[in-house]
Amino acid sequence: MLNVFGEKTSYSHAFFAKGNPMKAYLERYIQYLKVERGLSANTLSSYERDLNQFISYLEKEAITALTLVQRHHISRYMLHLKEQGRKAATLSRHIVSVRAFFHYLVIESVIVSNPSIYMEAPKQEKKPPSILSVSVTNMLLEAPNSVSASGKRDKAMLELIYATGIRVSELAALNIEDVNLQLGFVQCVGTGQKERIVPFGKMAAVALNDYLQLGRDALLTARESESALFLNHLGTRLTRQGFWKTIKKYTKEAGIAEDITPHMLRHSVAAHLLENGADIRAVQELLGHADVSTTLKYTQVSKARIKETYNRAHPRA
Repeated sequence: MLNVFGEKTSYSHAFFAKGNPMKAYLERYIQYLKVERGLSANTLSSYERDLNQFISYLEKEAITALTLVQRHHISRYMLHLKEQGRKAATLSRHIVSVRAFFHYLVIESVIVSNPSIYMEAPKQEKKPPSILSVSVTNMLLEAPNSVSASGKRDKAMLELIYATGIRVSELAALNIEDVNLQLGFVQCVGTGQKERIVPFGKMAAVALNDYLQLGRDALLTARESESALFLNHLGTRLTRQGFWKTIKKYTKEAGIAEDITPHMLRHSVAAHLLENGADIRAVQELLGHADVSTTLKYTQVSKARIKETYNRAHPRA
C-alpha cells in the first residue's frame, strides 16, 4: 500500500519487534503535519516536543514498538505527568497530541486501532481571557518615545497590533510589501497558512508612516536587502521574543501594574470591538478565528464588564 508520502509500505508486527525506532515514525508524522496539514512552526514544535516526551517515557518502560502500546500505558503516562505537577491544560494538550499521533498511525496501517481513542482529556477550568481596559491600553501605546528610530518602530508595532489584533507571530513575519498605507490594510499569514487582509486605522497608519519614513533606514544598517517590516538593532527581522521584551519594557516605563502579554493585546482588541457594537462575524474574520465559538468567549467578557460597570455606577445596584 502507499502511505501519505506516496511510498510503498509493508508494515508488520515482526518489523517493529526487531527494534525499528519509534522516533522515525514521529519524524514522518511531523513531516506529514507540515506538508499535508500546513501547520505552523510553533504548532509543529509543540507536537514534536510532547510526543518526544511520550516516546522517551515508553522507552523507559521498556516498550520498544508502537504496536505494543495499549491504553493502560497511556493512562500511566498521563498519571506520570500529573505527578510531576503538570496542569490540566498541559495534560489535555498531551492527550490530544498522543491521540492525533495514533490516529495517523492507524491511517498509515502501522497499527490496527487507536489505543487512546476513548480517553478523555482532564476537565479544565475555563478562565475568561485577560483584557486590558481602554485607559491602560492607551498608556501602553503612548509609552514609546517616537524620537529615536527604535521608538518609532515600537510605536508602530504597538499601534498596528492593537489596530488589527493580529498574532505576534504574524506581526513578526510581516514584510514591507505586506503593508498598504494608502488603503490602510496588512496582508498576513495565519495558522494553517491561511492568508487574510486586515484593515487598520489612522493612528496606526501615522505611526507606520513615521517609522517607514524616518526610522527603518536607521535600523537597516548595511542590510539593504532585508524585506522584514520590523527590524531589530542588528538590522534583521525582529522576533516574537523581541516584541515580548518590548511590551515588558513599556509596561514598566508606563507604570502599569498588570503583567501584560502580547496575546492580551489581541484579546483586548476583540473585547473592545464587541463592547462598541462590532459584528461578531466581522471580529471572527478580523482575528482569523477558524470557529466563531472562539470569538464568542469575548462576548462573555463584554457582558461581565458591563455588569461590573452597572454595579459600580448605578445608584440602586
